[in-house]
Amino acid sequence: MTQRLTFRRRLSYNTNSNRRKVSKTPGGKLVYLYQKKLGTIPRCGDTKVKLHGIRPARPRERSSMTKRLKTVSRAYGGALSHKAVRDRIVRAFLIEEQKIVVRVLKAQEASKKS
Repeated sequence: MTQRLTFRRRLSYNTNSNRRKVSKTPGGKLVYLYQKKLGTIPRCGDTKVKLHGIRPARPRERSSMTKRLKTVSRAYGGALSHKAVRDRIVRAFLIEEQKIVVRVLKAQEASKKS
């Protein structure tokens, strides 16, 4: 007959925060070891794709991690994906180009009138 196991904490329901595995101690006793929740990889705010080069972690754990594990060396490193950053740069460039074209057209109209 197998040995009965008792919970080591008060929570007795089979919830996500109460996951456990059976482990044998050096004395031959079976006990529960509680497992922590798995961390997730942050996602891009624009494209909702997982960010590359960032260590998956729980929020509290992430706060004590070093900067190297939380970001990549790029503008918007730990917040946006590379495609989102590229799109923003291209959009900003095209808007500036459009402004220049409008200015040139206004200057040409002004020179025609005078």
